[in-house]
Amino acid sequence: MSVQRLPSSYKIFHGQRSSASFSPLSTHSLFLFRNGARITHASPFPSIKIRRECRKIAKKGFLVQATSESSFGLHKWLPASDVSISDVLWPSAGAFLAMAMLGRLDQFVASKGISFTIAPLGAVCAVLFATPTSPAARKSNMFVAQIACAAFGVLAFSLFGPGWLARGASLAASIGFMIATGTTHPPAASLPLLFIDGAKLHKLHLWYALFPGAVGCLLLCLIQEVVIYSKENFKF
Repeated sequence: MSVQRLPSSYKIFHGQRSSASFSPLSTHSLFLFRNGARITHASPFPSIKIRRECRKIAKKGFLVQATSESSFGLHKWLPASDVSISDVLWPSAGAFLAMAMLGRLDQFVASKGISFTIAPLGAVCAVLFATPTSPAARKSNMFVAQIACAAFGVLAFSLFGPGWLARGASLAASIGFMIATGTTHPPAASLPLLFIDGAKLHKLHLWYALFPGAVGCLLLCLIQEVVIYSKENFKF
């Protein structure tokens, strides 16, 4: 596949798959490059016209992609025809394997009244397997956020007891911490609420900062590596 580079980071790909890139020059004007031709749109709502052009290109079998995020919030457009079986199969298989293994671990801790198959880890699976390159899927973000947010839940429960005040304070602290430290990982924000409302988890005290969230994430990270390897080497 040859690549023709155009000014202002525009790229046109020639071959089996092609690409069109766009970027706003002003609030009323957009330039769209399609197969080497520049199309000018002047409209108070340029994103609507750009989306329409993207759909037309996608219908012809091209891959439409922006080189950078624009002020209109236009992201990558991926036609359904460009999603391979591997893109669906391996992440789904990874999620199944993750829940199966976490369920197996539950058999060893069931006598203590706790579980690895908690809702936050389901959300972690979605992040790791469906969007492995997103900031939320970074290992550092995940573990720091998981440990900190769980600890905020324990601390809020100790200070305020069960109720709306503990939930609000722990969630606010969790979000503030993730923003301040740059460790955004949305699934971790549910850990404080899970602890405050889960009577069986109260016996863990500060151990809850590591178990089951952070410990479960270790297993999920290993499975993610298997999924990534499988997608790259066993394509359908």
